[in-house]
Amino acid sequence: MLIAAQKVVVIDYTLTDGEGTVIDSSKGGEPLAYIHGLGNIIPGLETALEGKKAGDAMNVSVAPAEGYGERDDSLMQAVPREMFETPDEIQVGMQFHTTTEDGNTMVVTVSEVTPETITVDANHPLAGQALNFDVTIVEVRDATEEELEHGHVHGEGGHQH
Repeated sequence: MLIAAQKVVVIDYTLTDGEGTVIDSSKGGEPLAYIHGLGNIIPGLETALEGKKAGDAMNVSVAPAEGYGERDDSLMQAVPREMFETPDEIQVGMQFHTTTEDGNTMVVTVSEVTPETITVDANHPLAGQALNFDVTIVEVRDATEEELEHGHVHGEGGHQH
């Protein structure tokens, strides 16, 4: 069976950056299971997997535009320290959930701490980076009606409910 829309795809993968540093990997854990065509993985990797089958192995380089996007400096904001409940405990690298003006939730990462402000960055941590995947396709199957309804895979490598 070939990878196409509404198929469950199970992959083993290792993700590295441009210098070859491992960012994430399924090695030593469960493979990643997703429903193809629902936007559950980055577009560049999903496009590269289209039409492949179980047993195929490949190396895929994904440009920032097809990964987590380019960095956008307008997504960085210096916030007065008094806006935080415990400003003295805030450190670079900490992440927080915040609510946008339109009511959506987003994750921000602290990028700088000064005596007056705490700078937060709403860019994805991998924005602006080329991503390199070493992928082996473990399984391809039809998604169940329930999985399609829920928008995610059930069972091994997916949600357990």
